[in-house]
Amino acid sequence: MHKTPDFTAPVFFREPAAALAQVQRIYRDNVEFLRSAMRGFVAGEDFSSARVRACYPFVRLHTHSVSHQGTGPQSRLSYGFVAGPGRFETTLTRPDLYAHYLLRQFELLLANHGGELEVGTSTQPIPIHFSFAEHDHVEGSLSAQRRALMRDVFDLPDLAAMDDGIANGTHEPRPGEAQPLALFTAPRVDYSLQRLRHYTGTAPEWFQNFVLFTNYQFYIDEFIRLGHAEMAKPDSEYIAFVEPGNVVTRRVDLPQETGDDLGAPPPRLPQMPGYHLMRADRSGITMVNIGVGPANAKTITDHIAVLRPHAWLMLGHCAGLRNSQQLGDYVLAHAYVREDHVLDEELPLWVPIPALAEIQVALEAAVADVTGVASAELKRIMRTGTVASTDNRNWELLPDNKPQRRFSQSRAVALDMESATIAANGFRFRVPYGTLLCVSDKPLHGEIKLPGMANHFYRERVDQHLRIGIRAVELLRQGGVGQLHSRKLRSFAEVAFQ
Repeated sequence: MHKTPDFTAPVFFREPAAALAQVQRIYRDNVEFLRSAMRGFVAGEDFSSARVRACYPFVRLHTHSVSHQGTGPQSRLSYGFVAGPGRFETTLTRPDLYAHYLLRQFELLLANHGGELEVGTSTQPIPIHFSFAEHDHVEGSLSAQRRALMRDVFDLPDLAAMDDGIANGTHEPRPGEAQPLALFTAPRVDYSLQRLRHYTGTAPEWFQNFVLFTNYQFYIDEFIRLGHAEMAKPDSEYIAFVEPGNVVTRRVDLPQETGDDLGAPPPRLPQMPGYHLMRADRSGITMVNIGVGPANAKTITDHIAVLRPHAWLMLGHCAGLRNSQQLGDYVLAHAYVREDHVLDEELPLWVPIPALAEIQVALEAAVADVTGVASAELKRIMRTGTVASTDNRNWELLPDNKPQRRFSQSRAVALDMESATIAANGFRFRVPYGTLLCVSDKPLHGEIKLPGMANHFYRERVDQHLRIGIRAVELLRQGGVGQLHSRKLRSFAEVAFQ
């Protein structure tokens, strides 16, 4: 016997806000149904002959023309429209978290195609684990036997419903199946939201639309200092600073909000701790220490991508490969050599990773602003060129100098272990990306990292480098986010959602 919520018939809407409200109602009713059933299960109620199921809401668009009718600024956007006539749909989750995002996508679809949006309940089950509220841990009190019974009563996460075929360009709808509206299905989004909590130690609600990645804790230490300094300014544009454990510091003139007191510093930092300098419109800055290596870089960007940020930038250290470079010089990546190997299956090596003009211009301007060096003199402290990323930390010890030869043939000017991965996943997930590195050693020229030299270097450069990254975000924000989502990131038959 199946226990399901009362059926909600599909409804057609011409108003984006009304369509969003219906998505929210369906999601809320289905999640509350699951939570109620789970409470009964934990309390020992008999579910021996019952199968509990609730499903995600969907939104659907029917079009009959290859053209779209949008005019004005939205007609210049690279998203917000479907590729041609047909039936397009996607399942949706967390319409509370994504309310502003979804409203904007609905507005664009109706402006570009007219007609109506159909909203209803899909046949895609909501896994019970994805229905829990932020601080629910009800399953923790279950016995091992009772926990094993959950599989027979509730739907559990199904990895077959969470692949990245749409983003990778390999998804082919079955006969009669609708074409996708979004890069990610609802289960895939929910899976990543759970992983973000695990890896960064903070809830998805805190993440901002501009993300900085770094591979050194020194940058995080400086970001924490800057975040607390901003909170002490009543006139700061930022409203809160959030640290791992969901520890919230509000701006000095703002009151605490419900739930702020639930945060607590973790006994140990998570694998890739996240910090959030928040603005009221979510256009603040999230910074994540991804550590060293391409595996972490891929993992965290796989999950942050579902939040649909406006840009992510890599700020880190690199090996300078040219004798003309000095320690402390900057490298602005305009191309990437991918020897990281973590994305070879999802994004073949023959796919070029282009530089994005808006990001490049903002980073170059930020270097000039923060250093005070005139743009005509920037080449003295910043090199624009190819960055190679490798998964072998000791590449310089390999015999026959083969890596050195390849890097030389590619015209690489710097080498690290993360930047190409972050850029490639930005390309793959249609998230604007950029890289500004700082030369911390020159192994091919006898200048290797030594403790004393490294400590001096970090003290001298980290603060400036971080301020450059923050300044670049400010410039991108001022320029308008609509221009950021370049058509270079869109394929022939692209999904409509940004």
